[in-house]
Amino acid sequence: MKRKGNQSFWKVHSLSIVSIAALITWIVLYRVSSPDSHWGSFFGNAVADWTGLVVVVLATKSMYEKGSAESKQPPPAGWFRPVHQFVRNHSLTIFLVLTGIGWVILYAHSDVQGKWGQVVGNIVSEWTQILGLVLMTKKLVERGSKENGRG
Repeated sequence: MKRKGNQSFWKVHSLSIVSIAALITWIVLYRVSSPDSHWGSFFGNAVADWTGLVVVVLATKSMYEKGSAESKQPPPAGWFRPVHQFVRNHSLTIFLVLTGIGWVILYAHSDVQGKWGQVVGNIVSEWTQILGLVLMTKKLVERGSKENGRG
């Protein structure tokens, strides 16, 4: 399969593919391990961390957060109505908030001491970190970062 010009499907989507493959690997390893072992604990944390990584990779490909240095900037407004424009301009934050609410609900109804309850708790933490980073980069800068534009 070919995409733009000479770019293959692999070249265009390799980061997504490898990230998802790694996440699946961590899930399988966690599923067959004991959460009470060091390796089981590690695999559980890896599931949460790589879930966050996959959502960052996939969500930032198609969603926007206007004003955030960590997100693509939306294209010009064009014909959008104000509500549609707001949703498009802040689709990344809206997505993170809505899916974050889902993770919180799942966590609230899970056994926090159970094997998957701890992982879901870590995913909730991961989601708040990602959302916090997106929102903080709208106004805050760090000296020396490429987003700052100043060394």
